[in-house]
Amino acid sequence: MGRWAALWGFGLVLLVWGQGAPEEVARRAVEGWLRGELSPRLEEVLRASPEEAPRLLERYAFFPPPPKGLSLNLESPRVEGNRVFFPAARGEEVGEVVVVLQEGEARRIYFRPEGMALPPYLLSPAAGLGFLLLTLFWLFLLFQPSPFRAWLLEALALIRAHRGLYLFTNLLLYGLFALGAFLAYGMPEMAQALQALFGGALEAIGLEEAVGKGILVLAGVIFQWNFTQGLFLTGLLPALFFGVPVLLLNALRYFVFGFALSPALLGQAFLAHLPTLLLELQAYILVTFGGLVLLAKTAGGEGYRKGLRGLLLAFYLGALFLLLAAWYEAWEVSFLL
Repeated sequence: MGRWAALWGFGLVLLVWGQGAPEEVARRAVEGWLRGELSPRLEEVLRASPEEAPRLLERYAFFPPPPKGLSLNLESPRVEGNRVFFPAARGEEVGEVVVVLQEGEARRIYFRPEGMALPPYLLSPAAGLGFLLLTLFWLFLLFQPSPFRAWLLEALALIRAHRGLYLFTNLLLYGLFALGAFLAYGMPEMAQALQALFGGALEAIGLEEAVGKGILVLAGVIFQWNFTQGLFLTGLLPALFFGVPVLLLNALRYFVFGFALSPALLGQAFLAHLPTLLLELQAYILVTFGGLVLLAKTAGGEGYRKGLRGLLLAFYLGALFLLLAAWYEAWEVSFLL
């Protein structure tokens, strides 16, 4: 009798343990997510009262609704730290559903297509070492007679030649950032919800996976993301259309950034993060300024080609600012935050 009681007790322990295993917790959360129990609809967020909207928006950020046509395999999870990954697909688009666990509960669920994740090679030590060598080589060329130095001097001359336009761009965009940061003091719940929304986007592409890989890898990943997504795709490309689209885009972006990254939320950490903000925001200001130079030169009769050269010079200088920002931000995340 005692032996059977012991076996029954052991089985009960296994059952309880199984219910609390990361795979089981994540599986149950995903099943609820697929049934729509965790995610508010976007219509609910937009129609919510001012008092209710921040909570729903934050919930929407942590548990964005599953895409239509999503299929996934709940029987083959992969566990890495506090994350559980389930193979998934949406039509021909292959990816994975990621569940972030904290204190035994699912705190975030999202679908990440394969093409949206960071390339695995960026998270390797070799990539971090390569970024260090690129940085040293670039800085070395800036102090030598080289095209890199010539482009830098020409970009600085462009700023001096159009100092009024450059000052206008700085005052407008930094001013909108400051306005957003100030308004966040009056609406801290909404600002926190927007911060969660941005954090969810960064989590979805896997930027957080670079944290803990070392400062070299982290700096390289930060630069790659800011350069491709911020400076090129949403900077240079819209600036090619005479600067107006990138000006409007960054005006909205800087206001929202200020709202989500306000000292009202970051507290004392804002001072440590301030150099990162100044450097990164200056990079996007530069490409915006370059787009306005393109507009000014074209409208002034100098031609699109000369204006395009000004835009590319500003883009180059912006990339240099992002290089410096990436190293500081990686050091900040690794040692200060």
